[in-house]
Amino acid sequence: MEEKWKRKLTKVQYRVLAEKGTEIPFTSKFVKHSEKGKYICVACGNVLFDSETKFNSYCGWPSFWDAKKGAVKFHTDKSFFIKRTEVVCAKCGGHLGHVFNDGPKEHGGKRFCINGVALGFKKK
Repeated sequence: MEEKWKRKLTKVQYRVLAEKGTEIPFTSKFVKHSEKGKYICVACGNVLFDSETKFNSYCGWPSFWDAKKGAVKFHTDKSFFIKRTEVVCAKCGGHLGHVFNDGPKEHGGKRFCINGVALGFKKK
C-alpha cells in the first residue's frame, strides 16, 4: 500500500493520509467549497460525506456534521498530550482528521474536522 500511495498521492496528501499529518489551516480548496455532491477519499475513492452535511465552522478545515454510514472508523488519538478521536477512511485506513463535540446542536453536535487534501469531490 505504501508504494502505491507514494505513486498516486502528492507529498502533502501522503503525509496526511499515511503519516497522520495535518494540512495548514485555511489552505484547502474545500474550506469554502459549496457545490452539491459527495466528498470522497482521495486515496481510494470511498464516499465519505455528502455536501448537505458540510458547514462552515471557521476552524480552517472542511467541516461536516455527519459521515456516510460505514464510511469512516474512529480511533483514540493521544498524540500531543491530548485525547482526541481520530477519523480514518473505513476502506483504506487513511487518516482524514478528527471529530469533536462542538458541531451544530441541531444535527447531533458533531464536527468532523477533515484535512481537505485527503478529500476529492464528485459533483451531483
